Formats: sequence, structure tokens, C-alpha cells
Amino acid sequence: MQSHRVSLVAGLGLAVLLLSGCATAAPGSTHRPAASASSSAAPSSAPSPTPTPPPPSFNKSALSIDDPNSIWVVVNKLRPLRPANYAPAVVLPSEPHIAQPASSSMRPEAAAALQQMFAAGAAAGAGAMQIQNAYRSYAVQVNTHNSQVARLGQAKADILSARPGYSEHQTGLAVDVAALPSKCDIEACFGQTPQGVWLAANAYRFGFVLRYPADKQAVTGYVFEPWHFRYVGIPLATEMHNTGVTTLEEFFGLPAAPNYAP
Repeated sequence: MQSHRVSLVAGLGLAVLLLSGCATAAPGSTHRPAASASSSAAPSSAPSPTPTPPPPSFNKSALSIDDPNSIWVVVNKLRPLRPANYAPAVVLPSEPHIAQPASSSMRPEAAAALQQMFAAGAAAGAGAMQIQNAYRSYAVQVNTHNSQVARLGQAKADILSARPGYSEHQTGLAVDVAALPSKCDIEACFGQTPQGVWLAANAYRFGFVLRYPADKQAVTGYVFEPWHFRYVGIPLATEMHNTGVTTLEEFFGLPAAPNYAP
């Protein structure tokens, strides 16, 4: 009997010890190993940014600057037309006002762009414009330049009028623009007329560049002619406008042409 009581007491004591041990752990908790530092960071789900490709560079060799049939042909005192008596196919613009029909034809693409430009200028409030001169044949340029030489002498004539075979007008891509009604025709003051101001700011939108800018006589060989615009197409005209390069010589990396070669 005594031994039975001892066993009962021992059993009760063991139960108490077991219950007191369980009280130290949170109910329902289980033991888990501590997460390592490397496993605790959540993996990033954001994709890597795609690098923006650079804009394509302008292809300066897309068209010829030597072929007289190319709208990019560069003609200056060091770069005559070849052949010298080159004659393009030209048309007479149907819409713009024309001061001199005998010398107002242009290559078809240039004529179409000019019509759009004149219409846009008038719609913008710049006023009406007209063609003063456009295409001149080799024979006509002979007479034009000779008359300038007779009136002004060779040296001065060469900065105001191209020699035959060296004239942009012979390409059918150049045009001398005048205001309508007439004001400052073929004079530097044309640049201050509403038409001249609008053209200087907007001609590139139609594929034209002001061919003989102010302060570029040492490059082009000609004095400032705010009335003389040259059709080169919208891509090239826009690229020159955006980059701020004002002459074809500088854009294409050509030598300056202030004088004729000996």
C-alpha cells in the first residue's frame, strides 16, 4: 500500500513538471528554424528597363550632290554643273503669281512645293508672293551674267550673278521670290517684309532653304540674298533647320567657294 502511494505521488509530480514546461511556449506555436538573411529578401519582379535606341542619323549620302538631276546637287563657284549646258525638264507653276513667265518655270517637284508654300504663307497672313525668277537656261545665264559684267565689272558681277554653268537657277530648283504687291524685289530689304520674314522661318517645311544667308559670303561666294530659295526636299531642309547648319557647303563638308577656281 505504501509503495502504491509513492508511485502515485511521483506520477503527479511528473505531470506537474510537464504542464509547467508547456506553459512557456505560445499556444499552437511550433518551432521553426530562423530564416537566413539571403532568403528573407523578396525577389524583384520589376523587369529591367529597355534602353532607348539613339535616333537614326541623317544619311548624307542618300542622294547625289554631284548629279545635276538630284535635288541635292550642290552648285557653286567651285562646283559647276556637268554638263555645263545641263537642261532639266521644267513646268510653269499653275497657282503662284508670276512676274516674268519666260523665266518662272521649275522642276515639277519644286513647282508643286512652291505652290504649297505660297498658299500657306498667304493663309498665315504673310501676304501674297510671286516668282521673280526661277529656271534660267545656260544661254539665258550667258546674257544675264554678261550684262552684269558690262554694268558692274567682272569682280562685282561675280558676287551678284553666277557665271553660265555655275548657276543654281539652271538646275530648275532655285527661285527668286518677290512680294505682291511688289516691294524690295531682289533687294536685301526683302528680308524685312512680312513675306521675307515668314519665308525665312517656314520655307524648310516645304523643302526650301535660304541658299545665300547673311554673313556667309565667305562660304557661298554670294552676298546675302533673302529672296533666293533653293528646293532640296523636306528631309534635307528639315535636317538643316534642326541642326542650325545654314549652307549646303557646310552641311556636306564641302570646301568654301568664295571665288571661282583659276
